[in-house]
Amino acid sequence: MKKRTDRKIAIAGTAAAAVVLPTVMVGLAQAGIGVPTGKSEASGNSQAIPSFGPATQPSAPAGSASPSGSPKPAKLPSVPLGTNPFKTGGGSPSPGNPDTDSGSHGKKPHMPPGTTSSKYAKAPDGAAITGVKKVNSRIFDVTIASPALGAAVKTRVMIPKGWKSKTTKTWPVVYAYHGGNNNYTSWTKDSDIEQVIGPYNAMVVMPEGGWNGSYTNWWNGGKGGIPKWETFHIDEVIPLMERNFHAGSVRAAIGLSSGGQGAITYAERHPTTFKYAASYSGALNITAPGMPVILTSMNRQAGTAIWGDPITARANWRAHDATVNVAKLKGIGVYVSSGNGEPGPFDNPDTPPLDAGRIGEQLAGTMNENFVAAAKQAGIPVTAHLYGPGMHNWKYWKRELAASWPKIAATIGAGKS
Repeated sequence: MKKRTDRKIAIAGTAAAAVVLPTVMVGLAQAGIGVPTGKSEASGNSQAIPSFGPATQPSAPAGSASPSGSPKPAKLPSVPLGTNPFKTGGGSPSPGNPDTDSGSHGKKPHMPPGTTSSKYAKAPDGAAITGVKKVNSRIFDVTIASPALGAAVKTRVMIPKGWKSKTTKTWPVVYAYHGGNNNYTSWTKDSDIEQVIGPYNAMVVMPEGGWNGSYTNWWNGGKGGIPKWETFHIDEVIPLMERNFHAGSVRAAIGLSSGGQGAITYAERHPTTFKYAASYSGALNITAPGMPVILTSMNRQAGTAIWGDPITARANWRAHDATVNVAKLKGIGVYVSSGNGEPGPFDNPDTPPLDAGRIGEQLAGTMNENFVAAAKQAGIPVTAHLYGPGMHNWKYWKRELAASWPKIAATIGAGKS
C-alpha cells in the first residue's frame, strides 16, 4: 500500500510541532477528516482537505473472502512525523528518476533527450528498447526510452527455460510490480521469485515503477503529462515485451505494497489485459476515511500531484481506488493478503507500536479488509489471506508469493518446464 504513498513524512518545524501534529492528524484521520487547509512542511506542495470514501466493514477471519457485519468507520493508526510506513527497500532514487525530477512534471510526453536509434520493434507511441544487458543466464536488464515518462528507465526480465531470441513461440507472463522507495531490481534482490517461478515455463517482467509513482498517470494539477506510469506499464512495456521478447498475451499481474495496488487497479482499469491479479499488503482503498490525508501528508515529494486534491479531484481518486472499482474484476482471478500490523511470527515481539512496519501493515490491513468486504458485496470471488499478526516486510510477501503462485500458474497455463 505504500503509495509511495511511499514517501517519507518530512520533519517539520520545531520539536513541539513534531509532538503535537501527529496527535492532531490521528484524531482527524480517525474521524475521517483531513488536516486544516493550508500548506505546511508536512504536507509539502499539497493542501490537505477532508477525506472521503465508502463505508467500511469489519474484518473477516483469516483466510476468509466473505466478511460480514454492518459497516463501520475504519480505525487508522497514528503516523508520527519522520515515519515511512510503506518503505520496502533501501537506497535512493536514480538520477533523472521521473518522480523526483519535478521540472518534468506535467510536460507533454516526449522521447528522452539523447535517444539513439533502436534495432528493436517499438511500442505504438514510439517507446523503444535502447539497451539490453545480460545479468545472468536467464535475467536481462532492458533499458526503455519512454515518452510516457520523458526518461529512459529499466525493466528486468526473467526468461523461461528454453527461451530463444529467434522463435515464434510465446510464453505466459507475470508482470511483477515493486513497492515504494524501491526499483525494478527489487523482486530478484528482495524475494525468491527466481526459485518460485523459475521452474515454470513463464516469463517474469519486472518494470521500474518509480520512487513514489503510485502506478498511475499523475494528475499534475489536472493537466496530466509526465510521469505517466500507467501508460508506461500498459501501453509501452507490454507491447515491447510482446514484440521483442516473445511475451505472450496470457498475463498475470502481481505486486506488493503500492505495487499491489498497481496489480489490482491495472486489472480493473484494463479488464482484458490480465487473467489474474495478486496483491500482497497492497494499498487497496485509498479513499477510505482518513486515508487521503495520510497519503498526501506522507508523500511530501509529490503532494497531491499524483491523484489530485481529494475534494476537487475526487473522481480521479475514486477511479484509482481498488475497493471502489472491485466489480470490474469479474472474470479475473484475484488473490489478496495482508497482516494487521501486530508483530507476527517473523517479527520481533517487542517491536514498539509506532514502528514504521507496524503502522504500514495496519494501514494495509484496514484497506484489504475493506476490499474483501466490497468484493463480497459485488459478488466477486477473491482468494483472501488476511493472516492477522504480521508487519510490512518481505518475510511475509515471500511466503504469500509462494502461496498464491499455484493458482496464478494454473490460470495462465504455466506448467513446470
